[in-house]
Amino acid sequence: MRRASKKSSSSAATASAGAEQVNEKQNRKRKRVSTNLTSRKAQRGPTKAVSKEVERIDQFFYAYADNSSGMIEKMGCEKQGYFTLDEWRTGLKALRADSISKLKKAFPELVQEVTRPTNFQDFYTYAFRYCLTEDKKKCIEVPVACELLNLVLGLQFRPQVDKLNNYLKYQNDYKVINMDQWMGFIRFCNEINFPSLDNYDSDLAWPLILDNFVEWLRENKS
Repeated sequence: MRRASKKSSSSAATASAGAEQVNEKQNRKRKRVSTNLTSRKAQRGPTKAVSKEVERIDQFFYAYADNSSGMIEKMGCEKQGYFTLDEWRTGLKALRADSISKLKKAFPELVQEVTRPTNFQDFYTYAFRYCLTEDKKKCIEVPVACELLNLVLGLQFRPQVDKLNNYLKYQNDYKVINMDQWMGFIRFCNEINFPSLDNYDSDLAWPLILDNFVEWLRENKS
């Protein structure tokens, strides 16, 4: 009878230990589930916020898109005057703008950023490339170049731009402007004393169009 009692006591202890292990495993499982749920909720919050922002940007896009043409979705950034929805999203998310009022507030800061010396050269180059409206096109027409000079250099170099535009409209040797000539224009504005032109040296590596421009300026000045 004593042996049976000891055996019964041992079985009870084993059962109790087993139950404790089961409970411990269940508690660990509950903690893991709770932690996962908390993590998912934390991740879900920002995702919803981002989703709402994109939704507002999309609504802003469709409010002003030219739906009658049916072409705006098919155009890429290299196509002048058109923006795809993805490009619209990228730009407005960078500006943190999903409405006209926010876009207006973002413009002064955007202008300051673009006109910084460290950024302006890239912007100036991009402006030319953006006007290459056809595949494999490497030049822009002189009238387009004149308008583009007004837009991108007019604020900083108005006297030079006015004279350069007058020359481009006067001359008959060039119908189009290439990238090398375009980059020469901004170099001229940055490096040459104007209107004296006393430090312009035609023996240096200037595009021929600028040699002609300086010669024209000197002739008209005299």
